[in-house]
Amino acid sequence: MPSLDTLIARLGLPFNDRRLLESALTHRSLRHERPERAIGLLDEERLEFLGDSILNYLVADLVYARFPEYTEGQLTRLRAALVKTSTLATLARALDLGAYLRLAKGEASSGARTRDSLLADTFEALVAAIYLDQGLEAARAFVLRMLAPELARVEAEGLPQDYKSRLQEFVQAARNVTPRYVVLAVEGRDPHREYTIEVRIGDEPAGLGRGRSKQVAAQAAARAALERLEDQLGAQSSQC
Repeated sequence: MPSLDTLIARLGLPFNDRRLLESALTHRSLRHERPERAIGLLDEERLEFLGDSILNYLVADLVYARFPEYTEGQLTRLRAALVKTSTLATLARALDLGAYLRLAKGEASSGARTRDSLLADTFEALVAAIYLDQGLEAARAFVLRMLAPELARVEAEGLPQDYKSRLQEFVQAARNVTPRYVVLAVEGRDPHREYTIEVRIGDEPAGLGRGRSKQVAAQAAARAALERLEDQLGAQSSQC
């Protein structure tokens, strides 16, 4: 495992209390397997809880100030996109947090270091550790630095598309049913795993999508379904 000093240098934040950083990186599996290695550390699940709340507040405050033209609904969509599991996992990978995780042997051998959900939880715990060690403004600066590329992309290209929500609204209005997403295949191993997901409207296949995570594959399937439905509506209109 790399030295914590390497991570601290990467973060650009000299921790006053290194135990806070160690706590954020210590998974509950190690706490159960080797409790003596967690003596004096905080519960990482409590840190995740605190980090989740701080992150939601900071991102809400950030997008509110940065996008004054956005409506409440647009701000909600943008915040959700910035704090969702896949986004936080990407930020964690940029810091290589997986390499610093302290895990039980079984958890480590199962590929947990590359799992989106665990990486996202670790990033939230890290935000809480920074907040407890150095205060809200340090946490704000860190979050802003990590999200800067994504915010710049939104400014250049607009809101990220949520095809799943659009498809659900469309289908519920037209047919009063909710689309279902079915995993058809999982290929490869983390971090190169690829999912194939089919969205179904009732019992009818409506779209197919592939991606490096279930969320990405489901969005691709929803987009394919929307394009197909829009093509059908266009054809019907041209016949009238």
